[in-house]
Amino acid sequence: MQIAGGVVIPVHTRAPGQDGYRTPTGEDYENHARQYLKNKANRPSNISGSYFAFDGSENDTSNTTAGRRNVRIQSPPASGCGTPRASINRSRLSLSAVGEKLIENLEWKVRIRHFTWTFFTMTMATGGIANVLFAVPFRFSGIDTIGTIFFLFNVVLFLINIVCISLRFWFYPETFKASLLHPTESLFMPAAVVSFGTILINISQYGLHNVGPWLNTAVMVLFWVDVVLAFLASSLTYLLIWSTQTFTIGSMTPVWIFPAYPLLIIGPHAGVLAKSLRPDRAFDIIIGGFTVQGIGYMVSLMIYAAFIYRLMTQKLPAEGLRPGMFVSVGPSGFTCAGIVNMSANAERAFGPEFMGDGHMAGMILKVVGDWMALWLWGLALWFFIISIGAHWSCIERASLDFAMTWYSFVFPNTALITATFAIGKAFSCYQIQVVGCVMTCLLILTWMFVFAMMIRAIVQKKILWPQRQEDRDEGGFKGPAMRRGSIGHTAWEKAQFSKEDSSGSNAV
Repeated sequence: MQIAGGVVIPVHTRAPGQDGYRTPTGEDYENHARQYLKNKANRPSNISGSYFAFDGSENDTSNTTAGRRNVRIQSPPASGCGTPRASINRSRLSLSAVGEKLIENLEWKVRIRHFTWTFFTMTMATGGIANVLFAVPFRFSGIDTIGTIFFLFNVVLFLINIVCISLRFWFYPETFKASLLHPTESLFMPAAVVSFGTILINISQYGLHNVGPWLNTAVMVLFWVDVVLAFLASSLTYLLIWSTQTFTIGSMTPVWIFPAYPLLIIGPHAGVLAKSLRPDRAFDIIIGGFTVQGIGYMVSLMIYAAFIYRLMTQKLPAEGLRPGMFVSVGPSGFTCAGIVNMSANAERAFGPEFMGDGHMAGMILKVVGDWMALWLWGLALWFFIISIGAHWSCIERASLDFAMTWYSFVFPNTALITATFAIGKAFSCYQIQVVGCVMTCLLILTWMFVFAMMIRAIVQKKILWPQRQEDRDEGGFKGPAMRRGSIGHTAWEKAQFSKEDSSGSNAV
């Protein structure tokens, strides 16, 4: 710790590139809070010679991660005490209580600056619901209509996301580079590619049988476009993170798997297409689907190991990060569903001379694939149970504030449900399919709840607001200042503390 002017400055807030910098863990802030309370008990409530002093409330430490402090104005010191404002280092305290009061009515053009990549998790989840409804084995009149409504609504949401994030980068071009370098927001950049891939899956499900044959060729071309985008999004995101970020095992969450998600939906996409395309095209799709799905799952499997190690040595993540634990359900679930569906269509796709006997090769692949998928389905169930249990304390205390990562309650679990339907169909198990239907109903209710909470959070200024979303200052990363003359610069400037050296403050 460094102490300057009565303010305790944790060393883990150093800027990237400085000696000793690392991404902070939840334990850093807990230790900081305990140390502050200990120091507070041994000092007077007022800081001599300063206009500002902590008011002694718990708010001094409750919002440390957001960089906020609860302060009150003190009487000016007696003459001869020096310059009072120089006694406190305010460089890393981006929003003060006074600053928040000044910007309580920001315009939407200013709020759009905080439209982050995480909003694409909304379109991932909405498209995932349409995917689940298509996979329900017990059909009734109207279920296709409900699925189509979710599909079309998702397309509208995706276009809104594209427009909003484009406006963000247009009005505030400095935020584009910041979004790629931010230790949290950068992990969600591939969400845009996953959303695009989910829409392509929905087109293959709801469009191929309702549109002309030209769509068959179009979806095949788009499949390979999605493969290229998935490779680029996944590999470049990981390369960028490994080149610019420094993480500790204590800060690890399954969200680290997220950049692999574009690869993980290629297999399910291939399974849907292989059923509808002619055999020669289906063969290419199946080969590509197995290859890319294997890459995505192997990358995820290695990160699984780091996550288990983190749980064994560091306990559960902080409550605000626990929704991300459901991300661990997705890799096994998507791979299970993809393998079962691709294997089911392998026999018709393999030529008669493939591997000596195409018919026999297809039958062998189906048997091996179905039994291997059982392992993956079981692993997805295991991570699902662990993730549910980890949220028990959050539910008990109602202590979980909304964040866009709440959509992790939906999208990864769409993988588990589609895998459940695939296993039930592969082994002709009626009971498993019924369980999948019950989970589908609960998932749709969960999506409705999360979507309503998102609207509520926007209205209550919990998101799309400075320092309250994934683009906030954290781990030594400080977002770019607004360019003078840009939209909202005056309001933003009022909310900022003056820039001073974070290593200390001027002497009194």
